[in-house]
Amino acid sequence: MAHILYIEDEKEIGQWVTEDLTGRGHEVVWLTSGNELETYINHIDLAILDIMLPGLDGFSIGKRIKKANQETPIVMLSARSAVEDKIEGLSFADDYVTKPFHPDELAARVDALLRRFQKKEDTIEIGHLQIDTKSLVITNKHTAEEILLTGKQYQLFQYFIRHLNQILTKEQLYEGVWGERFMEGDKTLMVHIRYLREKIEANPAKPTIIETIRGIGYRVKK
Repeated sequence: MAHILYIEDEKEIGQWVTEDLTGRGHEVVWLTSGNELETYINHIDLAILDIMLPGLDGFSIGKRIKKANQETPIVMLSARSAVEDKIEGLSFADDYVTKPFHPDELAARVDALLRRFQKKEDTIEIGHLQIDTKSLVITNKHTAEEILLTGKQYQLFQYFIRHLNQILTKEQLYEGVWGERFMEGDKTLMVHIRYLREKIEANPAKPTIIETIRGIGYRVKK
């Protein structure tokens, strides 16, 4: 669920866009002008702005939002389809949708921007491990000791962290880490996962960090 600020003065369009996005699981604040912008500007995940508004126009509002937080994605939503309007909008906004539009298209663009601007945590915790996602330094929380990995172990664990909660096949893992096609019967991946488990698992005989998904592959779940 995302917190979306939607500014649109056309009541009919505003209502059905709000209802559609709310029905897709988002929390939408719909305003008909930018008068209350300061109330919401620091508490949103994405903004959808019409251009022609009473008072401040959508361009001015969008620039204020970006000035407050460069990482807030903005969709301009307007009947103005002239190239110069699109160029001005895209000078600060992240997408520009012209009216009329299909709600599925707007929803798809919103989802794409939310994925692109998704806030990444600097540190994550998985079981007894604390992981710095930028440097991938792994620390045992119980002993405060850093866990050192070899090159391929590091690459393999990094691949798991980039795909948290996803079930990864042996083919995906091998091709993603070794950059080569996986050959059935090759034990290289299995051996590296065994050695990696010996480094990071509290009990390698009963792994809880790297799960084996029988018949499919492996998963690291947060």
